[in-house]
Amino acid sequence: MQAAGLSPAVTLFERAARTVALPASPLPIIIADYGSSEGRNSLEPMTVAIGALRERVGPERAISVVHTDVAENDFTALFRTLAADPHSYLRGDLAVFCSAIGRSFYEQILPANSVTLAWSSWAVQWLSRVPAPIPDQVQVSYSQDPAARAAYAEQAAEDWRTFLSHRERELCPGGRLVVMTMALDEAGDFGYRPSLEAMYAALLEMVEEGFVRAEEANRMAIPTVGRSRADLLAPFIRDGHCADLSIEQIEVFLGEDKIWGQFEVDGDAQAFGARWAAFSRASVFPTLASGLKGGRDDPRAASFVERLESGMTARLAAAPERMVIPLVKLLLVKDGG
Repeated sequence: MQAAGLSPAVTLFERAARTVALPASPLPIIIADYGSSEGRNSLEPMTVAIGALRERVGPERAISVVHTDVAENDFTALFRTLAADPHSYLRGDLAVFCSAIGRSFYEQILPANSVTLAWSSWAVQWLSRVPAPIPDQVQVSYSQDPAARAAYAEQAAEDWRTFLSHRERELCPGGRLVVMTMALDEAGDFGYRPSLEAMYAALLEMVEEGFVRAEEANRMAIPTVGRSRADLLAPFIRDGHCADLSIEQIEVFLGEDKIWGQFEVDGDAQAFGARWAAFSRASVFPTLASGLKGGRDDPRAASFVERLESGMTARLAAAPERMVIPLVKLLLVKDGG
């Protein structure tokens, strides 16, 4: 599902690779991938960008790709993907070198003025911390609690400025950064409503059954946000710059719900529910499980995940509905190139 939203941003990343200022040879061209996860969503953008750079610098110029994510990320899966996936950008190019750093992008990760080209997809919607409990949902966008909504909005604004300030330091003069992340549409809608309502209802059912304690459920929150166009532009509002960064392009768009598209073809409501529940299991269930008394190592954690997935599947299968998926793509440039 995440890969389905990448294409518009990948096109922007290719354009950035064709126009970015390059360091003088023989210095390597450094591409940073902020929030790589296991690497599958990085393969296409890195391949496209490297292809565009090769047209400019030839086959022998060294290109270094640095993948970053939090220390808890599965870097073993990342390197296995890079080594074995048939679509890996490493195939057939002996002058491309990959590495990884286990550190949050809410701090400086790479040396100042070292990054030529940067990419981040499906990452900056994750906040640096859970700013407050959400008493009536697991996703703050559908909470009716003013205090929770205010706390998340404040944290989202602070984290966006922090992310930008560190990327500004790391980029070379003339360097370019493409970001693709969750957004709010023009009506302020975060999207995914049927999925999140099904998830929360399944959680409440476990509370009613006594499998999950109420205080545990109250700790369960998904610390993600969708930012509006105005939210993303806010650090640039005074003079069009955030330090030495400026926004060359920004566009909010709707991602394709490929799970719904498959349902329209096969009419299989059970499969529709199962696919969305499986996506949720992979992306956010571990975060919710951390709210259990024993965290992710709680003896109930595996059963919790299974029951949450089953409950979501049943509810979504009973009333299939297309998901609204608001996304935004941005191209940022550092002055001086």
